[in-house]
Amino acid sequence: MDIGTLPRVDEHAVVVPATAAEVWDALGETLEQSFGRPRSARYARLVGVADRAASGPRPLAKGSALPGFRVADAVPGQELVLVGRHHFSTYALVFRLDSTDGGSTRLRAESRARFPGPGGALYRLLVVSSGAHALLTGRLLAAVGRRAGQVR
Repeated sequence: MDIGTLPRVDEHAVVVPATAAEVWDALGETLEQSFGRPRSARYARLVGVADRAASGPRPLAKGSALPGFRVADAVPGQELVLVGRHHFSTYALVFRLDSTDGGSTRLRAESRARFPGPGGALYRLLVVSSGAHALLTGRLLAAVGRRAGQVR
């Protein structure tokens, strides 16, 4: 999937007082924990995601899968590209890590998605326009920050 062809939905960011390597490790662990929950598996079945179970290499690398996502690219400490599709959307979630002055790391999460047809439009309304996507993405980034902060 060429993520560049997917429309941009939004981007969220946090600055984490940890190195890029620490944030990278925390990101992988947080994604595994967040998407490995039974609730995520139920949701994956409900909307018909392509990847319904965790599989592939660990820590996360190209070819790894989480419920709802497949790792399209992974550059440790720099970028993690997750892609997926289900009945109502084709999507990508791109995490970028940038070192800042003072030893912190800026973690960005960019969402891209296409929502085809009437079902896709309704799904976008329920998930994106409602603010649920932004809330959940913000919580995910905060969880990564907390986990990375525990490393030191």
